[in-house]
Amino acid sequence: MNLETLEKICGELNDALVGQKFGKIFPLSRLQLTIDFRLHDSRYLFISSEPNAPRIYLVKRRVRDLEKLAGHSTPFILLLRKRLANAVLETIEQIEGERVLRFDFSAESEIGAREKYSLVAQLTGRSANVFLLDKNQYVLDSIRETFGDGQETGTRYAAPTRSEDKKPKESGEKAREQRRGEFEKAGEFESLSESLDVFYLEKDAENRFQALAKSAENKLKQETVKREKLVRKLQQDLANHGDAERWKKSGDLILANLADAVRLDGKILVVDYFDENVPTVEIEADENDALTVAAEKFFRRYTKARNAAAEISKRLAIVNEELDRLREKKARLDEAIAETDESIVAEFTDEKPEKAAGKQRDRHAETFSGARRFASSDGFEILVGKASKDNDFLTFRIAKSGDLWMHAADYPGSHVVIRNPNRQEIPPKTLLEAAQITAFYSQAREQPKVAVHYTPKKFVNKPKGASAGLVSLSSFKTILVEPKIESKLVD
Repeated sequence: MNLETLEKICGELNDALVGQKFGKIFPLSRLQLTIDFRLHDSRYLFISSEPNAPRIYLVKRRVRDLEKLAGHSTPFILLLRKRLANAVLETIEQIEGERVLRFDFSAESEIGAREKYSLVAQLTGRSANVFLLDKNQYVLDSIRETFGDGQETGTRYAAPTRSEDKKPKESGEKAREQRRGEFEKAGEFESLSESLDVFYLEKDAENRFQALAKSAENKLKQETVKREKLVRKLQQDLANHGDAERWKKSGDLILANLADAVRLDGKILVVDYFDENVPTVEIEADENDALTVAAEKFFRRYTKARNAAAEISKRLAIVNEELDRLREKKARLDEAIAETDESIVAEFTDEKPEKAAGKQRDRHAETFSGARRFASSDGFEILVGKASKDNDFLTFRIAKSGDLWMHAADYPGSHVVIRNPNRQEIPPKTLLEAAQITAFYSQAREQPKVAVHYTPKKFVNKPKGASAGLVSLSSFKTILVEPKIESKLVD
């Protein structure tokens, strides 16, 4: 985050959090945490000290989703809970000219005395960190270990120093590009925090997909290289055995010339009766071998080369078939990567052979009987899952990452997917009709108005060990609709 972005975020945080009490902490990863300040609109403070993307803003999440994502508490998290539980946030301040925010708290100790603490979010690239400071601004602990003046436990906190040549050039083209990326969607959302949340969720999803795609490509490449190496080895083995017919002919010629053969410097001169011109040819052989022994050796070489050629040819055919299949997989993988279809790409990384992909996936969609099919007024196909297992299959086997996924908020019901193969912008009327269908096929059908969550399918995840139909959303929007069906039922 740059200074301009952080300044605006500081204003948002002041408006939303000052005066609120410090609540539950959700450690999302070793360097990421979310703090509940008990706001009534399901917003939480998100802080990331990941060196490659340090950031801070408010996120809107369901508490049960945060609980599922929360990992084990580190000593730093435990210390925050101990010192800041129910502490009142008094001020939020940005250190001038630095990408550092300081949150000042007033807490009550175990004996009822008031204590002052500060939580510092240091969003400075490689030195990014989160510190807990005492009333004298000494570092009590940090989320990760960093070094330097004012950065170590037991020292008085100071923002990290840097030489002039290493200062971030906020006016440079790279900084301008970053600002454009962070602000480009700001007009579409109610706050900068919401815009940043979506921006980084999409960025994380893209990075995750690129890593997944790279892993899949490397796995296929390794398999391909291994078989290509085997082909070269088999071809070399075949060449080393020589031409079987040549060895047979040499043995036959020696036997045919037993009476007339001439030996000269390790060679046997014989008449080639297989050639119409009957020329004299040379055959290399061990000069210590009798002619019959030399002929027998050629016949053995013939038998060995003939058998090897047959066996190696079979193996080459098998390996070449495997290479053809790998090339077909590579073509399917390239297509899935071009379509940003994460579920298909993931199948390649799991090494599941002959998994449905591309056209096979489309055939699954055509033959899938576990969904009702509707056509919106704008011509978009809307699929509605019938049972829990059908919901899972629809979401994770049929829907592609660019399709729009829907579900009634806080009520059991069908998963609904708006198919979007051409990645168009979903028209508002189609969005409304699909949301109404979603509300209708839920247990909130009798309600006058129902909240429906919707999000691109790529933000829908399956928690490990979750029952059929249960998913978690990393990002979503909500629309309020009346449960009814206005779209045409196709199937």
